[in-house]
Amino acid sequence: MSDIPFISSEGPHAHLNDLRAFQGVEAWVFDLDNTLYPAHVDLFAQIDERISNYVSRLLGIAKEEARIKQKEFYRDYGTTLRGLMNEHKIDADEFLNYVHDIDYSPVPPDPELEAQIAALPGRKYIFTNGDRPHAERTAARLGVTKHFEEIFDIVAAGLLPKPNRETYDRFLKRTGVSPARAAMFEDLSRNLAVPHRLGMRTVLVVPEGTREVFREDWEMEGDEAPHVEFVTDSLSGFLKAVNGVIRAG
Repeated sequence: MSDIPFISSEGPHAHLNDLRAFQGVEAWVFDLDNTLYPAHVDLFAQIDERISNYVSRLLGIAKEEARIKQKEFYRDYGTTLRGLMNEHKIDADEFLNYVHDIDYSPVPPDPELEAQIAALPGRKYIFTNGDRPHAERTAARLGVTKHFEEIFDIVAAGLLPKPNRETYDRFLKRTGVSPARAAMFEDLSRNLAVPHRLGMRTVLVVPEGTREVFREDWEMEGDEAPHVEFVTDSLSGFLKAVNGVIRAG
């Protein structure tokens, strides 16, 4: 597979295939889970399992039923945490501490990703629906911590998750990022809709080998979504291509 990711020549936004769109970007905003580290690492599977356990214990229901309820919360509220807070008044800190008590060893150091993030001009941010300790532990495993100016987590967002517009506004106010000079990287298409409307460059990071195959469900609209400007299944490869274009001027 080529080192230079691209979007298909078909589609209503194919003109944005030109990586020169990233020239002038001064703020690089990255989601964490399944974005900064590849989906095949499957770190989030551990979190997902612990969320199911939490819901099962809290509601006194079987694991299978808890998992269905968990996904309903996620669909309706953006995160299971938000659903549990709204419907069951749980303690957010207790929930976050419990679900992120996982083994981070599956996340390998990524020297190539570290080098490409380091080469990007301007400021870099992690913007996650997880919490700061989880982001810090994950970034440390990847070896990229020192390159990020700030981690904007679910607590900084007032426990209101992406894709709520208010959460992006809070991020922009806190960081001073200008959307017109920013790029956002996400593994969920729906979380790129607001950044696109704000004027950011938007990049959808998909699992390896699925760049041109998209799930047709409520979570990921796919290549036809106008707010998805670029698609890649290799974040480090994509950043390498972007850095090359920026250096070329």
